[in-house]
Parts: sequence; C-alpha cells; structure tokens
Amino acid sequence: MARKPRKQAAGGTPATVALTAAGTAFTVHAYDHDPAAESYGEEAAEALGVSPDRVFKTLVADVDGTLTVAVVPVACRLDLKALAAAVGGKKAAMADPAAAERTTGYVRGGISPLGQRKRLPTVLDASATGHATICVSAGRRGLEVELSPADLAALTDAVLAPVGRG
Repeated sequence: MARKPRKQAAGGTPATVALTAAGTAFTVHAYDHDPAAESYGEEAAEALGVSPDRVFKTLVADVDGTLTVAVVPVACRLDLKALAAAVGGKKAAMADPAAAERTTGYVRGGISPLGQRKRLPTVLDASATGHATICVSAGRRGLEVELSPADLAALTDAVLAPVGRG
C-alpha cells in the first residue's frame, strides 16, 4: 500500500508547517549537524549558543502500551516513573526507536513534538515555563524551532509535569 506524500511548504518540515498553519510565532534555527555527535540535543545547544536548559529534546516512551512523548531539557534525563504518573499510567519504558520513527514520521535525533504523523499524548517538563522561549527539534537533525512554552503546550495538548531530572 503506497503512502500519500505529506504536504509541506517549500523547505518546511511537518513541524514548521503546523506552526505556520496555527499562526504561532516561532523562529527556525539551522546548524550543521555532525553525524558523530554523541548527543543531538547538546550539539544543538552548543551550535546555537543557547543554554542546555532552554533546548528541549523529544523522547518517545511506552506508557502502559501507549506511545507517549516527553519533552525535557537536554541537560536532564527523563524520569520514566514521573512520566507514567503524569499521564495516569503505571509503568513507562523507552519506546523502540523504529516504532517511534514510524509513529511520529521523524527520524531519531530529529523527532519534533509538533507535526507528528500520529498525535501522541505529550508531557512537557514543567521547567519550560521558567523561560520566555525554548527550542525543540523542527523535524530534522540540524534544525531547531524556538517558541514559547505556552504555545508548545497548547499545540500539543501537553500536560506540564516535572519529568526531567538531573
């Protein structure tokens, strides 16, 4: 069965297309991605000259059989117990990378909380509200989008909870 191509604005990603369609204010930041980088998020923070507590990574976990997105600062680790609790679940584990890619439509290291193929329950680390803007993946490695945490939470129907630790 052939898949329909996704509509995108010229040079856009599903994430930037979703932001534009919603009329949300955002800024795109591009940088040269190094395939040898050990951490995509830390690479983004360094390349953009932004504090790692303002650059958030998008992680996909399995909470009681449901894929769930966690958006946490790159300087933190995901607290799986806190994530499960935030969505009313009992147990969480990191999702299989292939399942995360297939479900979101993005590749690992470029998964955005926005414009996913299938909308997943989303939890945004509560620390995001301490910043006027945060950066998240714009849908591919080497591309970040900066927007207000309130806009990100509204566009993804995110629950705000302390799910990052460290």
